[in-house]
Amino acid sequence: MHAHVSRVWNFSAGPAALPQAVLECAQREMLDWNGSGASVMEQSHRGKRFIEMAERTEADLRSLLAIPSDYAVLFLQGGATQQFAQIPMNLAGDGDSADYIVSGHWSAKAVSEASSYVRVNVAASAAADDYLKLPERASWQLDPQAAYVHYAPNETIHGVEFHDIPDVGPVPLVADMSSNILSEPLDVSRFGLIYAGAQKNIGPSGLVVMIIRRDLLQRAGRPMAKIFRYAEQAANDSMLNTPNTWGWYVAGLTFRWLHEQGGLAVMAQRNRAKAALLYATIDGSGGYYRNSIEPAARSRMNVRFTLRDNALDAAFLAESEAAGLMALKGHKALGGMRASLYNAVPMEAVEALTAFMRDFAQRHG
Repeated sequence: MHAHVSRVWNFSAGPAALPQAVLECAQREMLDWNGSGASVMEQSHRGKRFIEMAERTEADLRSLLAIPSDYAVLFLQGGATQQFAQIPMNLAGDGDSADYIVSGHWSAKAVSEASSYVRVNVAASAAADDYLKLPERASWQLDPQAAYVHYAPNETIHGVEFHDIPDVGPVPLVADMSSNILSEPLDVSRFGLIYAGAQKNIGPSGLVVMIIRRDLLQRAGRPMAKIFRYAEQAANDSMLNTPNTWGWYVAGLTFRWLHEQGGLAVMAQRNRAKAALLYATIDGSGGYYRNSIEPAARSRMNVRFTLRDNALDAAFLAESEAAGLMALKGHKALGGMRASLYNAVPMEAVEALTAFMRDFAQRHG
């Protein structure tokens, strides 16, 4: 007996929407993956089938991002938050300092976690502006002797995004791309290390994808268990211990789906169009809806907005959910609304949201 499945338009910030084609493929292969008679989760990560899948997944990611050969690709366990501590453990030695650019909640949390392992220099911060804009580039106080420069290109909670890659000279640039990786083409060679929690644009939670320049693997870092050392993970093909086999598999399906869509240039075009439609609806509402982010810093992935009368927030959320629009409640730290427009969120979802917003404003205006 098969129950009817009704899908909603999912605007969750993470864990977030996955492409329906990816979910359907995983569903088809759940009981019999690759002709094996068992699911991918029930098989040895050292078996031939899994090794072939892992190799194809890495090759597809390398192709999508045009990753140079002098970069290693790692599929790690846990979340990006764990890397806030692991990065300084691996890239900084005793007495080293590292520069941090603080543009919102997650880059501020990275500072907090890193400070136990490296001397943190907050080279720039937008905290004084309530993270409504990005730190002015001319104000950055970078140290040419820093072990690395860390920043978050997109801030999921505060809804700000860097739309270019900052030039930090020869110091390795480290980027937390959890919420905007694979949303557009990227010049990987501009970075020393890129890392991303999977649960926004890649796959299920519990997996971290890392792209690291191989020379950085040679840094001594701090004393630590082998499992935390990136060089050890690279030497063991990310299988120093049993990896997140399910997450790795679904990531592979997502990378294949992105290729089938036409690659990252196509995704960039779609993502710009989705964000433009939603921001135009907010800006054109006569003040009924409001986004206070400086326009040049607005995120394409995470669009925050408030209602003119926040007493209507509960009604907006209840009615939007009834209309099949899921997870529009803003982060508890900021309130209001937030629509996350990751790759798997189609234009039809944004059209449904904006139509609802116009109708709600008419009825409750």
